[in-house]
Amino acid sequence: MITLLRRIAAVCALSTALAACGTGRSPQAAPPPVSAPPSRPPTLAPGPAGLTPVFEHGPRTLGRTVALTFDADMTAGQGARAAAGERFDHPRLISTLRALKVPATVFMTGRWAEQYPDQARSIGRDPLFEVANHSYSHYAYTRDCYGLPTVPEERMRSDVERAYAAFRKAGVADPMPYFRFPGGCYDRRALKALTPAGVTAVQWDVVGGDAFETDPDVVARQVLDGVRPGSVVVLHCTRSAAPATERAVRAIVPALRREGFRFVKVSELIGAADSGARTRPETR
Repeated sequence: MITLLRRIAAVCALSTALAACGTGRSPQAAPPPVSAPPSRPPTLAPGPAGLTPVFEHGPRTLGRTVALTFDADMTAGQGARAAAGERFDHPRLISTLRALKVPATVFMTGRWAEQYPDQARSIGRDPLFEVANHSYSHYAYTRDCYGLPTVPEERMRSDVERAYAAFRKAGVADPMPYFRFPGGCYDRRALKALTPAGVTAVQWDVVGGDAFETDPDVVARQVLDGVRPGSVVVLHCTRSAAPATERAVRAIVPALRREGFRFVKVSELIGAADSGARTRPETR
């Protein structure tokens, strides 16, 4: 997908240059050069046997950085619940992140983007955030994953691609080539199935524990106790399933800043990855 965008940008640049050549203008009068297309977001090299690489956290020795990530969960089968009034979005959380000026990576399902296209577009076009892929369906890529329905192996890649299509339809600009397995469940079979998609799988090293938790202090304490330099924290962007998250974030952010931590997006941690980064190209 990103390669396609770069090709389109190159064609546009060539068209502009050719049009200028036909005007007879001198070099001094030529229009300014077309800006180069954005560089490809950082990714990890494929793992052994070409398997999809798995990223868990950034380097521990390159400064006190931490990435807050939020899973915007909605399964392909929850449309009726949304129609009945259940809220799988969390606009107040997004507003709080903006007010606190906290960069974040939102792992969004395609079904979530379809249900809340205006919010998906707003998040995706805000430079404070980046949107990554959490599958279309939020069905599991392995068996026995928190009771989730299972995506057949032959449909795993298309499930990822369908999510990117939903992002484009909602108006999300430049979604990242990062994928988070629903439930965090994966195996060698899943990593192999996603190799052609060209994504880096992103896990975490700090579990926020906000799913169905109603006490924000519990969530905040779990995050603060677990964070180390380079950590990736997993939280949720779903009002019905994570009602305490926004209040927890209001406690987490100033506490970590007092400890000297700087908030970054996942792309920055992956870009900084070296021998100190924690990657897991193997199966769990």
